Amino acid sequence: QIQMVESGGGLVQAGGSLRLSCIASGLTFDARAMGWFRQAPGKEREGVSSISWIGSRTSYVDSVKGRFTISRDNAKNTLYLQMNSLKLEDTAMYYCAVAEGNVMTSTRPKDYSIWGQGTQVTVSS
Repeated sequence: QIQMVESGGGLVQAGGSLRLSCIASGLTFDARAMGWFRQAPGKEREGVSSISWIGSRTSYVDSVKGRFTISRDNAKNTLYLQMNSLKLEDTAMYYCAVAEGNVMTSTRPKDYSIWGQGTQVTVSS
């Protein structure tokens, strides 16, 4: 049974930092690209960042470039998202996801087939 469990969300003031983690089990973690997505109330799910299976390639949505960093530790089956200089508009439920087998990196939700339950990030002023 494949499981993806996110953690690290919470309430933080604007300008602060959070580090999200996603632990995966039941799959060959180091053979798949991974991604972080977010969804705010009333909005569509948005791709935030993606990382290739070996971690050599990353991609980010423009709104988080220079502030967020995606990384992975394949030995620990864990995906991370370091979020710095958080803004009010970063408030959302954040999800990790596993890409389809032929994807290198992508921030398109349709390229992902396995999703976690999400962790809430709330940025206050």
